[in-house]
Amino acid sequence: MNIAYREAWFKYKLEMCASHDLKSRIYYAAKDGMSLALYTLLNSLPKSEAYMFLNQVSFLLETGADPNEKALCGATAMHFAAECGYVDIVKELLKYNAKFSADDAGMTPIMTAAERSRGFIIDYLIERPEISIEERIEALELLGASYANDKENYDLSKAYMYMHKSMELRYSDPDNPIKKKLIQPIPAYENWVECQTLSELEAIKRNSNGLHMEALTIRERVLGSSNPEVPQPIIYRGAIFADNARFDRCLELWLHALKLRQKNYVSVSKDLLRFAQVFSQMLHIGTKVSHSHVIEVLAGAILELERNKSKLTKPGSKDDPETVMVICSFIQALDDIESNLISTLYLLTILTRLLKQCSEEEKFNIGRMVFTLNQLQVTLRDGQSLLHLACNAETPVDEFHTNDVCKFPCADTTKLLIKCGADVNAMDGERNTPLHVIVNYHKAISDFMTLYTIITALTDGGAHLDCVNERGETPLDASATGSKLTHKSTLLVGQYEESFRYGETRK
Repeated sequence: MNIAYREAWFKYKLEMCASHDLKSRIYYAAKDGMSLALYTLLNSLPKSEAYMFLNQVSFLLETGADPNEKALCGATAMHFAAECGYVDIVKELLKYNAKFSADDAGMTPIMTAAERSRGFIIDYLIERPEISIEERIEALELLGASYANDKENYDLSKAYMYMHKSMELRYSDPDNPIKKKLIQPIPAYENWVECQTLSELEAIKRNSNGLHMEALTIRERVLGSSNPEVPQPIIYRGAIFADNARFDRCLELWLHALKLRQKNYVSVSKDLLRFAQVFSQMLHIGTKVSHSHVIEVLAGAILELERNKSKLTKPGSKDDPETVMVICSFIQALDDIESNLISTLYLLTILTRLLKQCSEEEKFNIGRMVFTLNQLQVTLRDGQSLLHLACNAETPVDEFHTNDVCKFPCADTTKLLIKCGADVNAMDGERNTPLHVIVNYHKAISDFMTLYTIITALTDGGAHLDCVNERGETPLDASATGSKLTHKSTLLVGQYEESFRYGETRK
């Protein structure tokens, strides 16, 4: 039984006996494999109950559990205990010769604890003989940097204290100071250059923005731009700027985080929605939105959808078809496509409001991007394409600012999609075309112009009026099935007669 399968199997076992108390869950996991049970336990142990079950950890170790066996991600029990801040369990693991090995992301237990702002763990581990002075310095730096941009553990005083301790350690031997290996200044961090001496650090002690940028720069240097943990504090700091209406700084940070995540093939589903929300908020309150920012995010959305689609047909190296992991990966890809497609629709709708700002060349490039998007032919699980969604009054709209700007059906979004190659005769899972969808719009009178514009755009774009859905209805039939739909029927009859006149009706 390989590690991937066993990890998934144990998680399944723990979920199956979730109705039992924690002791029972430990037993069910432990009786089939001590080592894996150990890190499965530590990965799911509630913090409030950690010390109550130190005896169970000791029991697993005494009965042969290997504290250095690795999970699929390369983490050991030490990683999980350090990450969660379980000092007593860390001590117990070390008694059984737990090693300070790195996981697949290059993170050691002490770095994991520092990244998660676990001060008690760092205070203990930096005194251990296994930890070199360089490791102590980086752990203290990272801990301080994490306190400065951690939503759950934010503490700027602690941030400064640990960064100061780290700097003192760098100069503990005045004749041979351990200098930082600085990275190139990053525009999103205001091109901040890290402090190199105690006096430079002390000079920004009361400069909160300076400490925040110092901390973000330290995190990216210490962890590296490829580490998946780097973006989240960047997003948190950007959100704080957004809350204070500093949208320019918010977008700089979030765009940097988006690039980092996509560089490392980390899902950006939440990021895309977050951008749609902040763009909508800006438009709603009258703050200028730069079309170049929206275009940059749209490019990221298209790349993400390309990867989502590829994931469905080309599982990664760890998606072993012999395990349940591939099923989880497939379901996640489907979920991501749904979320990303909706967020992309929001971005397109926002972009239609900004097209007047664009030059002809920019409009052409936007058209190429939307054409690429249409060519992907990605849909929701029910088969709805972007064009279906743009025509559908039932399209879900996020309620955090987005619904102030994005409302469906949207004539401008529909026209943009059609102009850039959307299939006007695409069918969803019930064989409804976009024309079937729009004729079910219930505001045919109060929002007649939207209805008229979309029906006209679809038919001018080649929508067939005699396509039937799985109920055997043409769009004209569907328009006449409800009450108060005479305007839609009249429109469609007019379109049908015109197409018949020019010999365009399908036989």
